[in-house]
Amino acid sequence: MRSWRRGMKEMDLILGPFSDSELRSLTPEDLDLYERLLEENDQDLYPWITARTRGEHPGPEGLEPLLDRVAAFSLNRLRT
Repeated sequence: MRSWRRGMKEMDLILGPFSDSELRSLTPEDLDLYERLLEENDQDLYPWITARTRGEHPGPEGLEPLLDRVAAFSLNRLRT
């Protein structure tokens, strides 16, 4: 629910499908990271995730692998 009701439609469209598809496969540690990610502001998350499509890697330390995974999922989803 929190992935689909972010407050910023762009983040709904990024995190909603990711959570629908990937949450079941996340490890308990990754789920903890996802909870941390959901606590971030959409205005910060959006540029952190979209920058990864350009090869940049901004964002808080510790969240990088999950931000990479969300960005890769979103990019692959757009390609299909």
